[in-house]
Amino acid sequence: MKGARKMNSNSMASSLKLFIPLFVSSIFLSISAATVVEDLANLHPPSDFNTTITSNCLKDPSLRYCSFSPMNLDEIFRFTIVASHLCNQSKNPNCVESFPRIDLSSQPKTAPLYLSFSFFWKYCPISILSIDLSNNSLKGTFPTDILLCTQIQALDLSHNLLSGDLPLQAFTPLTNLTLLNLSYNLFSESRISDSEFFFKRFNNSSSFLHSGLLPNHKKYRIKAVVILVGFPISVLMLVGGFWWLCFKNKHKYSNSVLKAATNGFSRKNMVGKGEGFAIYKGILRNGTQVRIEMYYLNNSSNNISRENCRKFVEDCKILVQLRHKNVVKVHGWCSDRYSRALVTEWTGEVSLDMWVSESAPPWKQRLKVLVGVLKGMCYIQEQWPEVGYDLRTSSVLVHENAEPLIARFKVGENSSTKKIYRFGVLVLEMVTNGRVMREEFEGSEAGLLECFKMHYPGNLQKLIDERMELTENTFEQAKEAIGIGLLCTDHSINRQLSLGQIFNMITRIYAACLVLATQNHKTSYADGGRGHKRV
Repeated sequence: MKGARKMNSNSMASSLKLFIPLFVSSIFLSISAATVVEDLANLHPPSDFNTTITSNCLKDPSLRYCSFSPMNLDEIFRFTIVASHLCNQSKNPNCVESFPRIDLSSQPKTAPLYLSFSFFWKYCPISILSIDLSNNSLKGTFPTDILLCTQIQALDLSHNLLSGDLPLQAFTPLTNLTLLNLSYNLFSESRISDSEFFFKRFNNSSSFLHSGLLPNHKKYRIKAVVILVGFPISVLMLVGGFWWLCFKNKHKYSNSVLKAATNGFSRKNMVGKGEGFAIYKGILRNGTQVRIEMYYLNNSSNNISRENCRKFVEDCKILVQLRHKNVVKVHGWCSDRYSRALVTEWTGEVSLDMWVSESAPPWKQRLKVLVGVLKGMCYIQEQWPEVGYDLRTSSVLVHENAEPLIARFKVGENSSTKKIYRFGVLVLEMVTNGRVMREEFEGSEAGLLECFKMHYPGNLQKLIDERMELTENTFEQAKEAIGIGLLCTDHSINRQLSLGQIFNMITRIYAACLVLATQNHKTSYADGGRGHKRV
């Protein structure tokens, strides 16, 4: 490595784009694992490395290290060296710009070394789709750092000696992962309630044979019998239910039914009111609790035009088909010459605004809500792009287990830029105490944005909700989320962020938060509960 230390820094920087050039990698290929660790600690970036990294981020903002502020140049420099060497070690055809796979199968001496490079997994290249660490006799618990590569599609950790509990929740952000091989390991058997959905999400090429995770065969025999008996019954019920929905006009409610459900639209049943609408809690004749949003006439006539009635019904026929855990379920509608109403599920009517202001949820729960909102947005964009929605802390509801629900819709609003802008504002209001900030700025959204722009990134302590009691690490995560929120609200940038890019950024932060929470729990237990330094 003496030759590597003496390389001219100028020639090194001019050759660097995303990874260190191949001739640096060839030096690493011929040295031992101990020398790699020793030399990585002694290597430092050249003088113009900052310029090179800045240029990279301007060309491709999706690079992982571009989202960190401030950047740790020593860490990024070591990442580029390891990435270049690892690309060659995995026999990828192109190791200058990007590589699609990490293949360290049957390399028991080098595989543990790469797993120890936490800075590499922190900046894991988004081009990596496959990771193979099989047949390496790896010991210890599941290597959670590799799950920071949230975009991967295939992961193979078979034929190792990994043990302990599998971190099922840490897999949640890995929405693209369809192939998982954990066979021939020593994991602890997961409870069926925790793991049943987990096993179903992977394709037939996945394997958990002799992993220690699968329940015993007796339980599977019982499950097979239930499926064989229950499947025909389910089909019959599905067909019968479809017929009932199609021919019995279940979704349409009369004004008299809604009036009876709300005790004559009494003030006692009113839970909210706005310009042109009022929200009531009601109980239908079958005992179902519902949320009834009544719309007032906005013209001088005494009734609603036939065209407006027709358009409203057509919109509602679309809304009743929405099916997602982060989108409120629409039961039906009421439409006649005198009134219009939308009937949805009752969720307790706790808005994000109330939840943040009154409950003071921790940072992890706020991140979970942001991920849930994004999942609902992605579902609507992919399945029902004609459906618009009002994405405000006052209109997004919070259901059980901190699951957010997009609750107010308007069919025909297709502006993705507006939706992304609204999500950016939502992020900023979720990081701070939204109600306090609005009172300070007299409800001015522009004032809120200007305040964040003025204090970002160096003086955010005044704006972040102090009730979250952030640690140094979670404070950096909150700062990163604020940066994403400001990007979403900035119409002046040349390249507008897509919803997919925003989803990947937020889910990566959430994955890191889950991993950090697990590590902190173990550390707190080990040090007698003394905790961690708060910001």
